[in-house]
Amino acid sequence: MNSVNRYFVNFFKGLHSLLVGMRVTLRVFFRKKTTECYPENRKKLVMFDRFRGELVLLHDSQNHHKCIACGICEVNCPNGTIRLTSEMMTDETGKKKKVLVEYRYDHGSCLFCQLCARTCPQQALDFIPTFEHAVFTREKLVHKLNRDGSTLAPKPVAESITV
Repeated sequence: MNSVNRYFVNFFKGLHSLLVGMRVTLRVFFRKKTTECYPENRKKLVMFDRFRGELVLLHDSQNHHKCIACGICEVNCPNGTIRLTSEMMTDETGKKKKVLVEYRYDHGSCLFCQLCARTCPQQALDFIPTFEHAVFTREKLVHKLNRDGSTLAPKPVAESITV
């Protein structure tokens, strides 16, 4: 095959490839659009169930939490986004126990691996599906998870069984 024939064969192969691509492009161009208009549809936007958006320390309606300040979540965090501050207190019976003073969480460097929530022996941590965390400075991504005035939830009193 001489060079002129080869030129025209390659030209028509390229033209065929271009027309196949244009056919796909035109077919997609006239389809119904599936793009989410994000800022406008905030009210009806629902995240999927397993989305890990933000770590929270669970509190009940009386502002009690379950965290016993054991530090397992802090140890298991791969990049140190959790910082616990605790102090030793003596209760009315004279026993010493650790009390949570401050639970700091750096949302900006979290890997969302969920190792902290899975290894918590009290199930005091959970991830909630919030997703709007855009800020201008990294300092605003550091959160205090325990609420002001929150205390450790009291242990349920075991009822004595009479026979």
